[in-house]
Amino acid sequence: MSDQIDHTIEVPYEEGNKRLDQVAAKLFPDYSRSRLQQWIKDGQLLVNGKSVRGRDKVVGGETLTLTAELEAEGEWEPEDIPLDIVYEDDDILVLNKPTNLVVHPAAGNRTGTLLNGLLFHCPELINIPRAGIVHRLDKDTTGLMVVAKTLQAQTHLVAQLQDRSMGREYEAVVQGHMVAGGTVDEPIGRHGTQRTKMAVSPMGKEAVTHYRVLHKFPSHTYIRCKLETGRTHQIRVHMSHISHPLVGDATYAARTRLKKGVSPELREMLAKFPRQALHAKALTLIHPRTEEIMEWEIELPDDFVELLNTLADDEALQDDY
Repeated sequence: MSDQIDHTIEVPYEEGNKRLDQVAAKLFPDYSRSRLQQWIKDGQLLVNGKSVRGRDKVVGGETLTLTAELEAEGEWEPEDIPLDIVYEDDDILVLNKPTNLVVHPAAGNRTGTLLNGLLFHCPELINIPRAGIVHRLDKDTTGLMVVAKTLQAQTHLVAQLQDRSMGREYEAVVQGHMVAGGTVDEPIGRHGTQRTKMAVSPMGKEAVTHYRVLHKFPSHTYIRCKLETGRTHQIRVHMSHISHPLVGDATYAARTRLKKGVSPELREMLAKFPRQALHAKALTLIHPRTEEIMEWEIELPDDFVELLNTLADDEALQDDY
């Protein structure tokens, strides 16, 4: 399965004396620079009908002809996995991801992923890199994700992630009593010895998380986080780094030590809570075609609500003493 791309455009004279790959990136903004460079290399982007190198310069007035096929990106199988779609048009799809769902196939998870479900819902996504997925949520993190349905939309959304114009806000319950909100600005990289984990590291990539307190419970805090960057496990790593790991985070939280007087119901809830208490609550982006600012906010999942209710009940009991 493939999609055909056919574009013809004349190089403006003011773009003369510039490299072909630089001019192509400006004239074909719907496609990433790396993809355009590959098309130039493969002879699918021609200058006056001839194949040239990306570093060769144009003089202006030439005709660029782009004739390419979007080939299937992987050998992934569509699967009829229910999707909670919040919004969909010809360009993008916004969904509410449930817990216990891996986003992308990998070793040991070739099937049963969100990507497999997307291909069933929208088969043409097979021609888009990663089936249009531009950002991920961890397997047990719930909430809003946006998926690009065209290559042009994907290029635009990735650019928004890179220039930080896409807004992503999360809600979480962390261990300990936070005094106030703040910002964690600490680089994150792969853990030095445990390769499946991330860690704050001077050799890591820039990572910035803003957080504010929504409610202070006796031994836990309900917070809202806003991401500037999108590193793997960013909120989980940053909260653990400041000694407030997420409730239920088996990877980054040490064993919880509860204060005396905690209700049996809360002890049981914390012992059985099956995942990190993290939910992608709000999403803001610029629509890749209409350039309209679009916003979504999604309700908390049932297990998260039950956790908050149990914390509130415990707080009320402790206030009575």
